[in-house]
Amino acid sequence: MAAEIHRVTIGGVSTACVSRNDLVDLMLVDSKSHNVARPRLLFDINGHGLAMSLFDKKYREDLNAADIIHADGQPLVTASKILTKSPVPERSATTDLFHDVAEAAQRSGKTFFLFGGSQEIVTACAQKMQRLYPSLVIVGMRNGYFSATEEADVCNEINASGADIVWVGLGKPKEQAFCVRNRERISAEWLVTCGGCFNYVTGSYARAPVWMQRTGTEWMHRMITQPRKLLWRYLSTTPIALFLLLARTGDQIKPGRTAGA
Repeated sequence: MAAEIHRVTIGGVSTACVSRNDLVDLMLVDSKSHNVARPRLLFDINGHGLAMSLFDKKYREDLNAADIIHADGQPLVTASKILTKSPVPERSATTDLFHDVAEAAQRSGKTFFLFGGSQEIVTACAQKMQRLYPSLVIVGMRNGYFSATEEADVCNEINASGADIVWVGLGKPKEQAFCVRNRERISAEWLVTCGGCFNYVTGSYARAPVWMQRTGTEWMHRMITQPRKLLWRYLSTTPIALFLLLARTGDQIKPGRTAGA
């Protein structure tokens, strides 16, 4: 399934050329016709992730283990439109995708497990999603605080819930590492990284104005509204991400073809 998706390299990362609707279809419609032994991994990539992938080898390896990597950052989409022949059609912000999939899951019957953040936040997120999408089935939730010795219990809790889609909000690089480590012992259909999505759903983190989301300056809003947490991150990673977007973005060679074909 994932192998049929066209990809381009953005900032050095193989990124799927898919829209939000494409991702919803893959997760909720197309999944019915595929019998896969392990969960499929859907990871996001943004400027912060690009910079991290340059210096953190383990994160880069975990990221590359994904079945699908989607562009959760408007600058990545813009770079693909300027520097590739088959650009990513639109940004698929994880918070927006979360709502898209929830809306469609009401009709398909696919179930959610929310994993990450504080217990207060994940509980509030589940409650708000149930108000917004009354027919959505959330079969379980759990905070993101656990020790290495508790990880097997976390996986058992997820499996016992019978969830189809597990939203993993542990933040980079922990969420990617968790998904890769446990893809053989979790029985869900999808493991989806979602960072601080639950915080945005509850309103504890504010989304940037739409014009900033569309112009690729949402990171500035986040930096200003969460300076203690994000000021140094964005000041240190944004120049690196811009360099990678310019230097390592381009079309990928199709399978079965050589560079001279």
